Amino acid sequence: MEISSSVIKELRDQTGISVMQCKKALEEAQGDKEKALIILKQKRKEAADKKSDRTLGAGTVGVYVHNTNEVAAMVLLASETDFVSKNEEFATLAKDVAMHVAALNPKFLSRDEVSEEAMLKAKEVFAEDIKDKPAEMQEKIMEGKLNNYFKEQILLEQPFIKNPDTTIGEMINGAIQKFGEKVSIVEFKRVSVK
Repeated sequence: MEISSSVIKELRDQTGISVMQCKKALEEAQGDKEKALIILKQKRKEAADKKSDRTLGAGTVGVYVHNTNEVAAMVLLASETDFVSKNEEFATLAKDVAMHVAALNPKFLSRDEVSEEAMLKAKEVFAEDIKDKPAEMQEKIMEGKLNNYFKEQILLEQPFIKNPDTTIGEMINGAIQKFGEKVSIVEFKRVSVK
């Protein structure tokens, strides 16, 4: 099947992933752009998993100050080399994540950071909501409520404010695939007047 260069370019512009990877995904999806997007997302995760044990030695700080000067955020985005951390697209990613942090004020970077105390308090609140549900369904309902509650507070699980179809975690995995090395949010901080 012949894949047109215009479709490859559209996919490249949409994802920021290399032309060759976009072409391979489109070929695998037999020209279906939506399927190719799913394939590329799967490959992002695989690329991120392969590079997860590498050492981070460089990075950049992304800063965002809202136009009212009442809220600001900083994000330390790390990479393995300064070749990547000095890349303009890498710096833009750090700034985009900082803007997201300023807008949505996440409490945790990842699910691993959610304390046992926070989990217990949430369970106490939701226990009241599910007490009248059938006993065999209570555990599943509780799990769903906890996932939804904490998803809104975990940076890597939040849908990106500029593109709700992708999460911050998927953006980081995309950067790993794009730059070919480990990329990670090391730290973030939000400050506001109110």
